[in-house]
Amino acid sequence: MMGGLVLLHRWLGVAFCLLFAMWFATGIIMHFVPFPSLTEAERFAGLAPVDSAGVTIDPPTAIRASGIEDAARVRLIQRTDGPVYVVSGPAQLRAIRASDATDAAVKSPDIALATARDHARRRGMDISRASVVELADYDQWSVPNGFDRHRPLFRVALNDAADTAVYVSSVTGEIVLDTTRSERWWNLAGSVLHWIYPTMLRSNWSLWDRVVWTLSLLALIAAVLGAVLGSARIRIQRGTAVSPYHGWHALHHVIGLTATVFVLTWIFSGWLSMDHGRLFSRGQLTDAEANAAASLPAWNRLPSTDWESISPSAREIEWFAFNGDRYRRDRIGLERQTLFRTGDPGADHRSGFLNLREVQALTDRLASGCGFPAILAADDSYMASSTMPGAPVYRSVCGDVWYDIDGASGNILQRLDSSRRAYRWLYSALHTLDFPILVIHPRVRSALIVGLCACGLLFAITGIVIGWRRVSYSVLGKVVRKDARKV
Repeated sequence: MMGGLVLLHRWLGVAFCLLFAMWFATGIIMHFVPFPSLTEAERFAGLAPVDSAGVTIDPPTAIRASGIEDAARVRLIQRTDGPVYVVSGPAQLRAIRASDATDAAVKSPDIALATARDHARRRGMDISRASVVELADYDQWSVPNGFDRHRPLFRVALNDAADTAVYVSSVTGEIVLDTTRSERWWNLAGSVLHWIYPTMLRSNWSLWDRVVWTLSLLALIAAVLGAVLGSARIRIQRGTAVSPYHGWHALHHVIGLTATVFVLTWIFSGWLSMDHGRLFSRGQLTDAEANAAASLPAWNRLPSTDWESISPSAREIEWFAFNGDRYRRDRIGLERQTLFRTGDPGADHRSGFLNLREVQALTDRLASGCGFPAILAADDSYMASSTMPGAPVYRSVCGDVWYDIDGASGNILQRLDSSRRAYRWLYSALHTLDFPILVIHPRVRSALIVGLCACGLLFAITGIVIGWRRVSYSVLGKVVRKDARKV
């Protein structure tokens, strides 16, 4: 039995020692350089004020023109070619011109270039040498599933000092991503390697999911076997635990035992990052809850002149359904908006955000026994953030299930049942060390992450040396035996 475990650990170690080293080294980089994205601050900074003079149709007309019967949200934004409604449904997204209700999908590279230039100019970037590079479904930086409804994407190179690339949705004409040379290089050495993210593999999500999940599981088995065998090999001499090995084997044994807890929890939590609903819930609404939450409003009851009262300083206007009512929010600034319920006689409610009673009315429809919602604290262990910086997030506790709702947009940010709460600790806390006590001391957390990953890297290097020697010995032994038979 023990011999079989030794053999399995040995050859799994040979197969995965390089992968272990890569994961530990790239984990350090990822802690400091995240995968490229367009932050809300960057997106909003690139928006132009909406020119209401160019708006001649109302949101219900735009919804009818889009053909999206289950539309729950409509946004009005300003593009270089005029104001556009962006109509969103659960599975569809379409842009409709606010002037004549025609399709506003971006088919011309010239419009994509003008859109990217205007966005970049508003953010203070150099646009003098900007040019469209390609229209493509995927490249290395646009593989995440969040871009699926916007594909294909126009990639516009600004050719500025930072070598910035801006990505324009061909569906809505919005800027959805930007990257710089520095981000790309650091992520080639970090996230792309760590997540095994080559474009050809990652563009097929289901294949990538199965491949990385399987590799992570095999790596976890190798680590568990190492911990079992390493503990069993300890010898006690004169009251002191010693390793029976010498040289690189002894170093591998000692470092492995010293870092056993970290290596096991880190590899285990890394494997859980690929869970995707296999063992734990995904934090999404059930079908019954989704049906209750998706009580669509009668858009045709929206006042046809609603858009005429838009503030001239608003950069984005959104109409959305919440608990069967219709709301409109005017985004005036990154951290400032006006929100009011529309369409009902006397419903002139105006404020910055949804209030507690409005949130409770929705959660009472989702589940029974819900307590009165509370605003989420900034240091909450199960943190959720609004899409709008500084906006409140409300939590309704309904027995075992918690609902976190964005007070700015009405979006249900996460559904936390006991399974999802356990996942938060077993994955996020163990893998990124975002324990509350460490989050409030970021320098200590960073030092721990770097130190532990460096220890793991050294451990993996000892495995690489031992594995190389084992493979070399095996290959050389076969050659010697083959030559001996010839003699």
